Amino acid sequence: MAVYTDITDEELNALLSDFDLGAPLAFKGIAEGVENSNFLLETQAGRFILTVYEKRVREDELPFFLGLTRWLAQHGYPSATPMIDKAGEALKRVRGKPCAIFSFLPGLSVRRPTAAHCKEAGQGLARLHLAAEGFPLTRANDLGQEAWAPLFDTLREAAENLKPGLAAVIEGDLAHIAAHWPTDLPRGVIHADYFPDNVFFQGPLFAGAIDFYFACVDQLAYDIAVTLNAWCFEADGSFNITSARALLAGYEAHRPLTPAERAALPVLAHGAAMRFFLTRLHDWGATPAGALVRPKDPLEYERKLAVHRSAPDLVLLGEAS
Repeated sequence: MAVYTDITDEELNALLSDFDLGAPLAFKGIAEGVENSNFLLETQAGRFILTVYEKRVREDELPFFLGLTRWLAQHGYPSATPMIDKAGEALKRVRGKPCAIFSFLPGLSVRRPTAAHCKEAGQGLARLHLAAEGFPLTRANDLGQEAWAPLFDTLREAAENLKPGLAAVIEGDLAHIAAHWPTDLPRGVIHADYFPDNVFFQGPLFAGAIDFYFACVDQLAYDIAVTLNAWCFEADGSFNITSARALLAGYEAHRPLTPAERAALPVLAHGAAMRFFLTRLHDWGATPAGALVRPKDPLEYERKLAVHRSAPDLVLLGEAS
């Protein structure tokens, strides 16, 4: 279970006393996620999620994340919204750690997205980008392109142990990405982790997004590239052009891409695969001992890197017509 912080009944009652949510009726840990401790909380006022922020999330960045989700909710975008206590604060503490209580977002994620799911997800991503326009806070992407080469310097041995010869291949990828990376595309708030497990559906329709803890300001098309990698590869490692075309069609129904964004998709997708390969490689041996959740396999994204390396135009074939 991905719960690293136990909370006693007394601690829960003390926390809830600051809110107008009534008495607790049920409280249990959620066996999903790697970054934070999450609990399903039911009170007299309804169902909520209590998140306790662990080591990776910096406390000084929490106002950005919490403010963004409240902004999105106020602008009609469905996402889990942080609850405000009697003093007007969303950020609280329990066991000496920062925490927040969120509204419960109904819906289910899908394990094997169809092209129809991809189209809905694309619409949801575009709606997010539009709803976030005007959000007054900013946060740099600390896992953006400039961070990848320094991060790999710390993981060179791990890459070689994972697959002999891989370190040199990754060096070549990094050089190619750096040489072709765009810097002048439209920018805004991006989710940066828009994976199927962070997107909810009700029936066949998009219902909302969760887990904004990598959200930042960056090129909007990079968010699309992250999403193409996360949603449009099959279990056998092949790239599903039909799903990619559906995803982009859904996105462009709300926010059409510029010609420069379309042209940049191959290198953006290559780079997005690099980002998740590197962080998965880092986490492969660094998941806290107290967690029974398994870290995600970096080889999944090593295979995606190979696809983008050998056939970058596959992403362009997914362009909406």
